[in-house]
Amino acid sequence: MPTKPPTLALNKPALPPTCQTDFHRRWGHLRDPHVRALAWLLTAPNLLDTQAEQWRGMIASLDGAMDQATFNWLAALDAAPTELHAFLDIRPSTRLGHYAEELLAFYFRRQGILFAHGLQVRASKGDTVGEFDFLLWHKTGPASAYESALLHWEFATKFYLLESSAAGAGSKITADYFVGPNLADTLGAKMRKILDRQLMLGQHPAAQIHLPQPVASDQALIKGWLFYHGDDALLPPAIGLSPAHCRGFWCSLTEFEAMPAERLAILPRLSWLAPARVSPFAALDKPQLQDALAAQFSHTTMPVLVALLQQHGDQNCLLETSRGFIVPDDWRSKAQQYSQPGV
Repeated sequence: MPTKPPTLALNKPALPPTCQTDFHRRWGHLRDPHVRALAWLLTAPNLLDTQAEQWRGMIASLDGAMDQATFNWLAALDAAPTELHAFLDIRPSTRLGHYAEELLAFYFRRQGILFAHGLQVRASKGDTVGEFDFLLWHKTGPASAYESALLHWEFATKFYLLESSAAGAGSKITADYFVGPNLADTLGAKMRKILDRQLMLGQHPAAQIHLPQPVASDQALIKGWLFYHGDDALLPPAIGLSPAHCRGFWCSLTEFEAMPAERLAILPRLSWLAPARVSPFAALDKPQLQDALAAQFSHTTMPVLVALLQQHGDQNCLLETSRGFIVPDDWRSKAQQYSQPGV
């Protein structure tokens, strides 16, 4: 007989010293990695402060998405995840952003609010104007006689490292000082692109033929983790960030050699969302990880995301207690070229 899922304590206060402890407390009963990733997307703290003036009221939130029925549905899905696996197999991807979108599309479809996902808009053949990540129905008015508004949500899962050495003494940290691990962009640049361009798609004339009615609201849903170096982790939240956002560390390969750690795992890109649950047989000790990192950095400069693990009670698994990017020793000097306001 299937085990009865634990009851969701809807009014229980959060206990987060970290996002990992909060996730394991709420979702420790989940085993399937895709269901765990979906649960994290639905309940992880917002990356951005929805009330911050700089985002112009255009930041969406999934607050309220988790009720007892959804909690029970995730538990049942974890016990029998075939439907979710089949949905993900329709458009398999190695891109983390696409994978996260598919997970949310599965949830929105289950909620009965998905009008369109990944809908491309073209001005003419071969001329793509943009793509709607999600068009969602939102019920308004009393349940007996509601109307539905059409919402446009752009969605992103982002992972950035704070490199603030270019900031002067006493300067306030902004989104521009958070740099992507591959140095391709910053959090500030990404948000300017979303707010100034992507969320304007519903106003383009070419988009109108795809819309059953005018879009009532355009917002961005941003999930992810931010990573801090040394004492930077003690800084107040940067302007525009949610105080509760998920945090990790970053350090150079040389700095990692002095870090105490016993059991670790390298996280593949599609496993970057939820805190890791790892078989003891898949974990690495520190010398093994150092060998793997040395091999990795011999042919690429891409930072490596690592989870620090501990035994979980009497269960035969290790759970993530913290996570961080290990970067090549010259990564910081390169990142300084990007982590400046407006760059």
